[in-house]
Amino acid sequence: MVLGLRNYSDMHLLSRSVSNTSLRAHSFSLSFALIPSISASSSSFSSKCRAEPISVPSQPPPVSKRVPFTLSLHGHSWQDPYHWMRNTNDPDFLNYLNQENSYAQAFMADTGSLQRTLVAEMKNRMPSKVSTPVECFGPWLYYEYIPEGKEYPVLCRRLQTNKPGWAEKILSYVKAEFRREEILLDWNEVAEKHGYVHVGQCRISPDHNFLAYTLDATGSEQFMLQIKDLRNGCIIPMAPENGIVSLAWAQDCKTLFYTIADENQRPYRVLCTKLEPGNTDDTLVFMENDPSYCVDLTSTKDGKFITVNSNSRSSSEEGIYVYVVDATEPLNGLQRVHERVSGVKYFLEHHFGFFYILTNAPMKENIKCSHEGLYLARCRVGDIQSTTWQNIFYPGKDTCIQDVDIFNGHLVLFLNKDGFPMICSIDLPINVECKHQMLIEDLNPWFFPIPSNSCSVEPGSNLDFMSSVYRVVLSSPVIPDVIIDFDMARRTFSIVQQEEVLGAPSNARSRSSGYELDTLQHRGIEKDAKDKNVELERWKDFSSTYCCERKEVISHDGIQVPLTILYSPKAWKSSQSPGILHGYGAYGEVLDKSWRADRLSLLDRGWVIAFADVRGGGGDDHSWHKTGNGLFKQNSIHDFVSCGKYLIDEGYVQRDQLSAIGVSAGCLLIGAALNMYPNLFRAAILKVPFLDILNSLLDPSLPLTMLDYEEFGNPGIKSEFECISSYCPYKNIRPRGCHPSVLVTASFNDSRVGVWEAAKWVAKVRDSACSSCSRSVILKTNMSGGHFGEGGRYIQCEELAYDYAFLVKAMGVDMN
Repeated sequence: MVLGLRNYSDMHLLSRSVSNTSLRAHSFSLSFALIPSISASSSSFSSKCRAEPISVPSQPPPVSKRVPFTLSLHGHSWQDPYHWMRNTNDPDFLNYLNQENSYAQAFMADTGSLQRTLVAEMKNRMPSKVSTPVECFGPWLYYEYIPEGKEYPVLCRRLQTNKPGWAEKILSYVKAEFRREEILLDWNEVAEKHGYVHVGQCRISPDHNFLAYTLDATGSEQFMLQIKDLRNGCIIPMAPENGIVSLAWAQDCKTLFYTIADENQRPYRVLCTKLEPGNTDDTLVFMENDPSYCVDLTSTKDGKFITVNSNSRSSSEEGIYVYVVDATEPLNGLQRVHERVSGVKYFLEHHFGFFYILTNAPMKENIKCSHEGLYLARCRVGDIQSTTWQNIFYPGKDTCIQDVDIFNGHLVLFLNKDGFPMICSIDLPINVECKHQMLIEDLNPWFFPIPSNSCSVEPGSNLDFMSSVYRVVLSSPVIPDVIIDFDMARRTFSIVQQEEVLGAPSNARSRSSGYELDTLQHRGIEKDAKDKNVELERWKDFSSTYCCERKEVISHDGIQVPLTILYSPKAWKSSQSPGILHGYGAYGEVLDKSWRADRLSLLDRGWVIAFADVRGGGGDDHSWHKTGNGLFKQNSIHDFVSCGKYLIDEGYVQRDQLSAIGVSAGCLLIGAALNMYPNLFRAAILKVPFLDILNSLLDPSLPLTMLDYEEFGNPGIKSEFECISSYCPYKNIRPRGCHPSVLVTASFNDSRVGVWEAAKWVAKVRDSACSSCSRSVILKTNMSGGHFGEGGRYIQCEELAYDYAFLVKAMGVDMN
């Protein structure tokens, strides 16, 4: 429910299907046609740490200046000669980054032809125009598309004309005008104006006359608020304010609530602004003074209430405050839901006079508070501060509730059963007057038919409270993203759209809804004949061409770690194939394993792509996160190493041909593994990496530091200091040791992970590691972007081509 701030996934927009070629996630294609010849300007080296020589520039890599700097804590002292890089305005630092960029360019010069080939092939796999299906919201149909040849999406809408009575009211010549497309927001125009665009939140007012959105035009994530009057297309003048995070409209359609972050990127204040002539002063509604808490703002699905959550960002270990604002009278102040109780969480929705509360503390004296599982309770609006909440139901055995959504006639539950995602709907209202405690199964739920082969399930926008249709996006390593509408009233479903994959294997199978329903038996759910659709729906599935296996790998302490392995049985060769192992392991976030078309070219040439769901990330329940963070962080590192060894020992990947990829906080995992087991990995890619965790967490003035104490520990506490110090990737680089080839990418304006983290790590590797190995460690810094990079669909092609060309070169793989 609560995301880590260093999580790499982007903020959700109006739709989850934006700013890329996929219906949901980045799906860029990639294929290798040749390996270019080695440039004559390069030299090569071969040593005991390399099975094959790697071409490196004849020029030596940059050497950074060293400035003595000593830190001391808990009786320990250590040197950090690159501490000076924290001053990003230092001309020497800018000069160093430019030198590293020049060295990276020289190192990758002999891959230029390969990169151009990759970019061309990626673009050839892309449809010329990408669009989302329309979504009904009130009288309007909203949708997005990326125009042909453009980088970014355009948000549009048009009026519906098929509602009862409309045809009789509107003359035929007016109908065409009503169906005219309205462009609400064009990301491309913003990018052309500012050179960068990142849209955070988009919120349509209840009367559909205004669009409020947050915009970052620099990459610093200092979002500013923009409000557009959709009746005339004009931006409403407002006093400039940066650091806007979340938005929520009141029902008068003139009052907008928003949160604002402090200098450490902690959302801590709630304000409201009135769209009235002459209004210059926004009203402070709430302020959280505790620096370890963040404030989140949202509205209930029916728009009747606005909820203000003050909670710990990662695990709510210290409890949570929830306040509600009556959206019909927005200036009447806050009402607190419940006292803050350590470890207890509350998430609220509203339905016809009742609050539905997802919590891990059911309010009954004879039931103990569970700090793990979530349950659903309810109470009347007037009894919100009472201790007599009604427990509606508990999940069954081996099942946990992860989220809820609510509509006029249906309740939607996101569940996890035995490690697999599930969704079900329950008809509303619910009769909870029975004497015994009910289970979900007692309420005649309809379990949405979803496949069982490592499928991810993401909700669509689902903005319309009155709708009986729930939209989701299904995806797996072998199923291109499929948008499906589940009709909760009729208990049927229909496939709306599937990602188009140009140049895909011709033997991809078309699956029918009958197949989909058959997979229910793998979930322990009995099929119901009435669940079948009248007509069979079909979609493409590549499971006959590519094998997707889920293994349980035994870690150092006997715990079984899920490992997803993807390969082509036709191209893969036992113990002879190169491989990539992905890992993250932080904030309780599940590693993304959704479909990506660019993988096909790797798979077709014998590569293995694997995903290690290590502890610290998302799992079957909350404990999977807790046993891989804080004092238990080394569990996630050992899990990752165990998965890497498994791939080699079981013959999936050739020894000395395994690489690793990490992003943001996931680079802690990869960096620590490289230090502990340098001979396990031939190469690695670290993107916007968090590597200097010890020194960063010792500086509370840095953004996110205090919020990250809960995830990684507070080095001010001796036991936590010793734990962090034991695995910190920057601190534990082995002196004079051999080191895998590494591509490190950073962004100068990154406000989540300072650009100096990557620069310091590379400088220390240059100084500490084997001189031959350090020449194949390169740093590439985007001097204008932020944590999420540039983000455009074609720009992403170039970044992917660069990454994969590096792996091909560093690992010496013959792709022919």
